[in-house]
Amino acid sequence: MAAPRLSLGPLKEPLGLMRALQWFFSIFAFATCGGFEGSVTYRVTCEGRENHTVTATFGYPFRLNHAVFQPSLTHLCNHTWPKDVHLVGDFSSAARFFVGVAVAAFLYSLGALGGYLGYLQVYRCAGSRLPLMDLVASGLVAALWLVASSAWAQALGHVRAAAGAPLPHCPSPTASCARTALTAMGGLGASVAFGFLNLVLWAGGSWFVYKETPLHRPAPPPGPTPAPM
Repeated sequence: MAAPRLSLGPLKEPLGLMRALQWFFSIFAFATCGGFEGSVTYRVTCEGRENHTVTATFGYPFRLNHAVFQPSLTHLCNHTWPKDVHLVGDFSSAARFFVGVAVAAFLYSLGALGGYLGYLQVYRCAGSRLPLMDLVASGLVAALWLVASSAWAQALGHVRAAAGAPLPHCPSPTASCARTALTAMGGLGASVAFGFLNLVLWAGGSWFVYKETPLHRPAPPPGPTPAPM
């Protein structure tokens, strides 16, 4: 294996710069989605009794049907609720897929950038298959970003609707249930935006990888033929 020749020169070229941007913005994608924690709070007023506040906490991976309101509603309003009340919906598939793609993109862009910085002479040598492999991988990651971002954008709409829905099984006039607090989900909206930004970066970066492949670079012309004697 060839010895590495560390050089920061690739960072000044579109090939290396795009990898650095892909690495940087993939961090924001999985951090804004995977690091989210929120809650929804309701004030429950029972007829002729004091008010109570119940809260359900939720976050990544957004299995809302596991988020239980606390303290238990079964003890309120003369046992109006026969069992614990959960939020509705399981959106873990889309959320985990999105974060998984972000982590994979982070690792690949970091590895590819390290390869450019240390082994660019091997990457660009005649007959190297590395650019073609890099192109296939880049196109695959771009496609995954498209699918993951679209799926997560749709799931996020359902998360917002489920978290903002009225408290289930709140009978009137026996009890009244008013939502008093709901964590803002602007960070989750930003995760969708970062997802589509990463899609643009990977699709655009694929063009610069393509320019390194034999598909774009013409084969070197044959050497001069010797003159007949």
